[in-house]
Amino acid sequence: MRSNFALFMTAAVVLAAAPQQFQLNLDSLASKASNVVDVSLSGATLKFAARFLDSGDPEEADVKKLIGGLQGIYIKNFEFKNDKAWTQADLDPIRNQLKGPAWQRIIGVKNEDGENSEVYLHVEGDKNTGIAILVAEPREVTVINIVGPIDLEQLAGLGGHFDVPKFRIPKKEKQK
Repeated sequence: MRSNFALFMTAAVVLAAAPQQFQLNLDSLASKASNVVDVSLSGATLKFAARFLDSGDPEEADVKKLIGGLQGIYIKNFEFKNDKAWTQADLDPIRNQLKGPAWQRIIGVKNEDGENSEVYLHVEGDKNTGIAILVAEPREVTVINIVGPIDLEQLAGLGGHFDVPKFRIPKKEKQK
């Protein structure tokens, strides 16, 4: 009886897990890569790290405010010695998780140099509750999953911290 209850509770916890956090199981890429970086920062870890940010520094205060509400930041980066060491099929496990109705692809860029960038938002009602970023270059693949309420303008301020790359969100033009 107890084992059934434990099994039920485990299943309930798994089902209640934040849907905006996806599985970053990219073992196929890791086995081909010459360099792998794996960053997993849970909400508790982020809160602890926030203690070391200077509230008197405006940039660090903004980062501290942003990460205070996050449930996690998960990053995997793979570098390869040769072009074409990985295939688009290697990224299918990630893309398949981002096909759900709550995930919306907001940016897709493909250029002639072989770089593909995609940004997905997890939206619940009118709130952004997660973001996924995939950047695939001939010799490098990066997957980022940020779990929690996301303000895109604040997110740009997170760039350069916790191994999140710097990027710029264009400001909305004022209506005339």
